[in-house]
Formats: sequence, C-alpha cells, structure tokens
Amino acid sequence: MTESNPRQVETKKTILIENLPFETEKMIGKRARIGLVVLATDYTIEHEFRKLITLPGVDFYHARISNSTEINANTLAAMKPLIKQTADLILPGDDLDVIAYGCTSASIVLGDTLVASLLNSSKPTAKTTNPAHAASVSLKALKAKRVGILTPYEKGVNKLVQKSMEDRGFVIPVFGSFNENHDPTVASINKDSLLRAIRKMLSSAKVDAIFISCTSVKIADSITEIENEIGVPVTSSNHALAWHCLRLAGINDLIPESGKLFQTTL
Repeated sequence: MTESNPRQVETKKTILIENLPFETEKMIGKRARIGLVVLATDYTIEHEFRKLITLPGVDFYHARISNSTEINANTLAAMKPLIKQTADLILPGDDLDVIAYGCTSASIVLGDTLVASLLNSSKPTAKTTNPAHAASVSLKALKAKRVGILTPYEKGVNKLVQKSMEDRGFVIPVFGSFNENHDPTVASINKDSLLRAIRKMLSSAKVDAIFISCTSVKIADSITEIENEIGVPVTSSNHALAWHCLRLAGINDLIPESGKLFQTTL
C-alpha cells in the first residue's frame, strides 16, 4: 500500500481529491515479458506473434530497427550498430524475461554470439534468441536431421543460410528459393505459392521437416494445415521464434493448434 495523505479541495465547480492511495502488482506480462526487435520493413512478424502468443499473462513488446528494403549481406550487416539502441526502446529501465532480434538472415550474417551480446548490452538479465538460432533449437526439438529449407532470398544470402544450418548439424537435401530480395514483396507471397514450393521440394527429396526462412513470410497460421497435407513437421522463422521465446521464458504450455512444434518443449 502506498502511503499518502488525501486532501480535499473544494472549488466553485469541482471537488478535487488528490493523493488517493493505491496498491501495485504486475498487471501486464504476469507470466512472461518478451521483447522483440522488429525490422522497419517487416509487415508480418507482429501479426504472427499475436496469433501465436495468446496465453493469458504472456505479453510481448516490440521496437523497430531501421533497415533497407533490399536484402543482401551488406544491408543485413549494417544493422549491427542499431540493435542495442533499438532494444533500449523496449520498456526502458525495466526487465524482460526474453529478448529476440527478429531477422533470420542478419542473425546468420552477424552470428548468434554477437546478436546475443548486443541484446544483453541493453537487457542484461534477459535470455536471448533470434530466428536462425530458434529454428535450429526447434528442428532439434522435432528430432529433424534432414531439413528442407525454403527462402525468399537471393543466391548470396541463400549460401549463407545453407552453410549456417549445416554448421548447426543439419543435412540439407533440398533448398528452395523465390530469389526475391525486396522485403515488401516477400511479405506478399501467398500461401498457395508457398505450398506449391513445398510440394516441389518434397517431390525432389525426403526430409524430416521443412523450415521456411524469413520473418516477412506469412505462413504461421497455415502450418497445421500444411503439416496435415504433407505429413512432416513445418516451422518458419516467426513460428520457431515465438515458440523459442515462450520456452526460454519458462512457458511450457502445449498448443496443438499451432502445429507439431508447439506440442514440444525444450
């Protein structure tokens, strides 16, 4: 209880009662507070997080980082000096349970260790993740070794993605790409196009799971439907990142409607 000395002041028109007593408790994010650094060009990630993180008492907060609409190794690396200052905008002076950097390809260019260090320089007590790391953890939770990867990226970025996933211990029997480096266009790729691409990939190689890379790709709310059709687990950058944020925050609720991944724990 906050101690105060209420006083009543009577004026001609209004009775003003000041210093009213009040109590405080953790009202928002009672179970977990998750921070998210979002690309300025991203149309999709908040939409998908709102669909995936719906548990009472679990809340996420985001700030947008300046970036180019063109996706290549140079524009991705250019975000490095902006990550901390963007994270600083999320609940300044308060703690988070988890903070994530929402760019798959930039996380691969910069590396997990550097991304974690930049995030923790703003939020030192928070656990950290990014979509590339989250995808790796997710695929291992799904016990997948042979992974088909679908991306929208240009060839140079695709090479980095494949090497990163191979370095994390996965075999990549098939890799599909739309070869589109304009982020707003990527956000407009529809479900039918994604499903056709996945079918094409599966007709070429046998895999244990499909990973769709890029936070701009809108697919999370169709994952259960796609899994039911193709018979293997599917995850995406946003899907894996939301799951990993929940699990790092100690939220182990199983959410079957969000696909096979959300029926697993760390």
